[in-house]
Amino acid sequence: MAELAAIMTWTFNEEVPVPSEITDLLIEGETAAVAYKTIRDVAVVTNKRFIIADKQGLTGKKIEIYTVPFSSILMYSTENAGKIDFNSEIELWTKAGKLKLNLNRKVDVRKLDKIIAEAIL
Repeated sequence: MAELAAIMTWTFNEEVPVPSEITDLLIEGETAAVAYKTIRDVAVVTNKRFIIADKQGLTGKKIEIYTVPFSSILMYSTENAGKIDFNSEIELWTKAGKLKLNLNRKVDVRKLDKIIAEAIL
């Protein structure tokens, strides 16, 4: 399970436009709510799921796509950044395990909290 924990942690640095290669993955009735830049990758939150593109290798041409459907989320928690903390956190408990999202100060944790709540409640 340690391997799963390593791949189930991402840091969202800032909000960015939704990339067209991710838009092409959306199904009928699915809309992109927001996209975030990670270190080399992008994460898109839709009304149905998280889509995280993980570029691999030196060139980044190989891309692994992770999909976390909101229907798999059993519980979640959010923590806003304090005066000393530099980031906020969201933890999602899913049927596959726990997913942790670190959010840079440029990312509005309450905006993401609301998107998740609207999708799963």
